Amino acid sequence: MKRIAIIGGGIAGLSAAYYLEKARRSGAPLEWTLFEKSDRLGGVIRTEYQDGYVLEAGPDSFLSIKPDAAALCRELGIGEQIIQSNDHLRKTYILVKNRLIEIPDGLQFMVPTKVWPMATTPLFSLGTKFRMARELLTSPRNGSSDESVADFVRRHFGQQMVDRVAEPMLAGVYGGNAEQLSVRAVLPMFAAMEREHGSLARATLKARKKNAGAKPQPLFTSLKNGLQQILEALKPALNPQWIRMQQPVSALRRLSDGWQVESSGSSEKFDAVLLGIPATSTAALLSPLDAEIAARMGKIQYTSSAAVALAYDKVDLPAGFGFLVPGTEGRKMMACTFVHNKFSFRAPEGSALLRCFFSSSRVPDLLKYSEEDLQRVALQELKEILGLETAPRFVRVFRWSQALPQYETGHLDRVAEIQTRLAALPGLNIIGNSFYGVGIPDCIKSARQAVEKII
Repeated sequence: MKRIAIIGGGIAGLSAAYYLEKARRSGAPLEWTLFEKSDRLGGVIRTEYQDGYVLEAGPDSFLSIKPDAAALCRELGIGEQIIQSNDHLRKTYILVKNRLIEIPDGLQFMVPTKVWPMATTPLFSLGTKFRMARELLTSPRNGSSDESVADFVRRHFGQQMVDRVAEPMLAGVYGGNAEQLSVRAVLPMFAAMEREHGSLARATLKARKKNAGAKPQPLFTSLKNGLQQILEALKPALNPQWIRMQQPVSALRRLSDGWQVESSGSSEKFDAVLLGIPATSTAALLSPLDAEIAARMGKIQYTSSAAVALAYDKVDLPAGFGFLVPGTEGRKMMACTFVHNKFSFRAPEGSALLRCFFSSSRVPDLLKYSEEDLQRVALQELKEILGLETAPRFVRVFRWSQALPQYETGHLDRVAEIQTRLAALPGLNIIGNSFYGVGIPDCIKSARQAVEKII
């Protein structure tokens, strides 16, 4: 009988438990134990409900193009609860000199693909527009060296594209800085496009032509009653007796035939261990076992974040999903989502739900802000940006300390070095968002692949 320890009860750890339990029920000779240091499961996934509004404390969706989260939902029997973003309403604005400017049609993330919208948009200067046109002549670039997203975008489209598009878009996903994030880790498809085609615009147009007959897929996916539904669906699929709540793991020791896990004064032997905890916590556990792995894990930096949800009975807002705030605007808010437009089933008919996002990458002392401070900043900046003076029905503030890993330049090389050294520690696997993606599907995929490897 193989015994597997799962350390961490976030979505990666819970998914690992699910896939192990599924294998066990299919006849695999194994049992598992999950250790969670807090009093709740799910990590940063948390949904709350108030007066008919659905409030996401953490992530509000996942990318539709990544299949693992939706596949797990269908396996759990909640496939009919999957909803997709209302892309017919999808307009996003960029704040430029206190003015909201719509991202023009044909700008795919940061790649221009349509001439007229790019030529007429006030989002970019004439010089940047000429730079976009010249980008079509870019030759393929060989080599595998890494660089920051900002350097990559700057080479192709200039500084204004970095400031007004790349930086605020990535800040909304990673809560980080485009000058530090790795293009190979964060935007691998763009790095591949450059190697093969040179011009990103030319590569995107070629891909669009190839997929001309395909039905466009909505960008984001969620669940009718919020992402908490995934956690609720996982619970009955798991044996609660094998879940140890409020039991942090204090040490890992390597044995000749497995692993010893020490937790809350007790010690147990396991054949394999899945680490689904932040890189900093992983580094602390692995330091006595392999100082090199610990050092590399410790180099993965994290940012803290906060979300301020504001519910309104009725309010006049621009059409669309919301707006992004570049760092050059000198504001604390990074983005604001019009949640009631982005997804159905999020607010009572005719009402509105806004969600303002803040990160320690822009507000270094974010964790020192009280809930009242964050509420005051959100209301003031919404007033200045949207002219919104209506008092909200209620406001909720959610904060997460050290929640988003930063895939900085050289990230994939560090990960490769870690994986090489992990090969000398059989039975030990790292899952979650430390290596290959910060989204929910990425975490689920890492758990599934690790389970397939050890059973």
